Amino acid sequence: MTKKEVLSVLVDNHSGVLARVASLFGRRGYNIDSLTVSATNDPDISRITIVVSGDEAVINQIISQTRKLEETRDIFALNDCRSLLRELLLVKLSANESKRSAIREVAEVYGATIVDLSVDSMIVELTGAPSKIDAFLGVIGEYDIVEMCRTGITALERGIKK
Repeated sequence: MTKKEVLSVLVDNHSGVLARVASLFGRRGYNIDSLTVSATNDPDISRITIVVSGDEAVINQIISQTRKLEETRDIFALNDCRSLLRELLLVKLSANESKRSAIREVAEVYGATIVDLSVDSMIVELTGAPSKIDAFLGVIGEYDIVEMCRTGITALERGIKK
């Protein structure tokens, strides 16, 4: 059974690490659904959050192969119930004066912010769980989406690891 898994990979913070991790996936034929890279509280370590799809054996193989990379300090799957997963969405909508009010109402319901307004368009920003972003896009899709950009998932486990 295919499932999506969110992996958190802590790696040495130096040039070429992301290319090595991504090429590992490419060489093995694994598709990356989402990828984000960020600094951590330690300047020597970066966090790569990767969303992959596959059955249990494929996910285990991905974790095993990534763990073998010299730059990998730790890798683990994030449990949805014990983790916070967030994405950022920017969506530019065609919005003349007659549509703005309706778009503003939808944005308000989802806690989105209108970050730019011009004569013929508006840009809306929404941060939240991937399911919230998907739901918002389902509703806002009724309007004319000119462009959109979605960051991909970034995530942290709740609590302190012992």
